Amino acid sequence: MRRLVISAITAAALLTATAGCGTSDDAGGSGAQAGGTTKVKVGAIPIVDVAPLHLGIEKGFFAEQSIEVEVVNTTGGAAAVPGVVSGEFDFAFGNVVSLIVARSQKLPLKAIAEGNSSTGRQGEDFGGIVVPKDSPITTAAELAGKTVAVNNLKNIGDTTVRASIRKAGGDPSSVKFVELPFPDMPAAVDAKRVDAAWIVEPFFTVAQDQGARVVASNFVDAAPNLTIAAYFTTEKTIQQKADLTKRFTAAIEKSLKYAQEHPDEARKVLLTYTKIDPAVAEKMTLPAWSGQINREAVQTLADLMLTDGLVTEKVDVAELLP
Repeated sequence: MRRLVISAITAAALLTATAGCGTSDDAGGSGAQAGGTTKVKVGAIPIVDVAPLHLGIEKGFFAEQSIEVEVVNTTGGAAAVPGVVSGEFDFAFGNVVSLIVARSQKLPLKAIAEGNSSTGRQGEDFGGIVVPKDSPITTAAELAGKTVAVNNLKNIGDTTVRASIRKAGGDPSSVKFVELPFPDMPAAVDAKRVDAAWIVEPFFTVAQDQGARVVASNFVDAAPNLTIAAYFTTEKTIQQKADLTKRFTAAIEKSLKYAQEHPDEARKVLLTYTKIDPAVAEKMTLPAWSGQINREAVQTLADLMLTDGLVTEKVDVAELLP
């Protein structure tokens, strides 16, 4: 859920795509094989959403597929998308808005597995729109004309916040969105430097602990059981490294299923790659890891992006999705 791919990065990625991708045979990844094991680099944001990836590594699910994973921390789509296209990463995690934009710009990307999804439950999701405890705002409709913080402009945050406002009967065109890092949002809301903020875990729980009130579950409002992110690679990797892609997909799908069925272990692994307070990790709401991409919901999101001007023509997400 990070910054969209900008035109300059897109151009650079396209220029390096041919030179950087597919330099080894189907059995290979970004590094040489050792004892039959393929080494791969996976670009991933160090956030709650990617707990299954780290848990799967810890449980040996990738080793079962003869894959050795090196997780490379990224800041989001601005690094992950061109990193995959150039061959710096074999696979990566990215939110679907960034991937839809990249695909609309003719980048040859393809999702191979779900990354994470909304819980689909109003008031019980892993993120939402919060306001100060004594704010007069009680519904998303009342955000019209207000200042709302999101982590990145023109991405999944403001797109789904607008969906909440529309659903509640408000006018999303009058909302002023401002960029603010998630870690800074609880304090900004508490100090009333913004009227509202879209926040995800663990900062969502932190904000509520400080008194912030939830006025909408924007992922739930946007589409039922919305797929938020996906693991992806290039079409070239899928074609030239078909066996590796198949094995990686099998490992990540097993990891997603295990994390969904063992939330306590998912919470525990968070402490190995993030700086989340253990007390917050224990009680925060986890994303859903269904293992299935909700194609209808992703298409709804793409249509919202067209309405909001993030893309200039209708996108058929079938080209992006597995």
